[in-house]
Amino acid sequence: MTLAETFSPGLLAGRTALVTGATSGIGAGIAVALARLGARVVAAGIGAAACEIPPGLALAAHELDVTDGGAIAELVASLDRLDVVVNCAGIIRRGDEHRPEVFEEVLAVNLTGTMRVCAAARPKLAETGGSIVNTASMLSFFGGGLVPAYSASKGGVAQLTKSLAIAYAPDGIRVNAVAPGWIATPLTRALQDDPARAGPILARTPLGRWGTPSDVAAAVTFLVSPAAAFMTGVVLPVDGGYLVT
Repeated sequence: MTLAETFSPGLLAGRTALVTGATSGIGAGIAVALARLGARVVAAGIGAAACEIPPGLALAAHELDVTDGGAIAELVASLDRLDVVVNCAGIIRRGDEHRPEVFEEVLAVNLTGTMRVCAAARPKLAETGGSIVNTASMLSFFGGGLVPAYSASKGGVAQLTKSLAIAYAPDGIRVNAVAPGWIATPLTRALQDDPARAGPILARTPLGRWGTPSDVAAAVTFLVSPAAAFMTGVVLPVDGGYLVT
């Protein structure tokens, strides 16, 4: 089922969305999905110049490093309004994350970068009664021996989401998160192509397939839509049932 079959055309017409980490993978899928539903989307991230934008969409790529607070503030200030923020910027360094300096680098992007964007966007979101969707992970719920920094950062994103949901509620801002499972993106291509590793993943996933960026984008769209008007502080798994097995 496509987004067009699930959501009404023009659902997000007149709204402006900022999506970080939107130059590839899940973030790019979310940016395109929001634009196709009528939002004016700023797709921010590293490598924006090489970002391929489908024709006919109100979607603009913008270079952004979420560790640069000044650049974030400048981008947010340039927007005439802001209704939706989706924090998708993230990095993973696998075995290197046991080195403290690499651990700090991962947290600076995945966790503190998310907070930087939320804090900068809060005043404009308060003006529109907007919403934030952060990107947690299945590793928000359990550990990963090769990725201590990624796991810690995503656990932090889940708790940050709950905390900001409380703090931002008086401003009329809802704050939720999605927690993707195994999603088919360029970053997971090596796993997808290796039967020895892909087999156990699919065997544990009740729905028996890899997720797609569109699956995550659909959940994000729901969370920013009027259908989720009474939802805040939620960390919503999008994992084909992986977490329940």
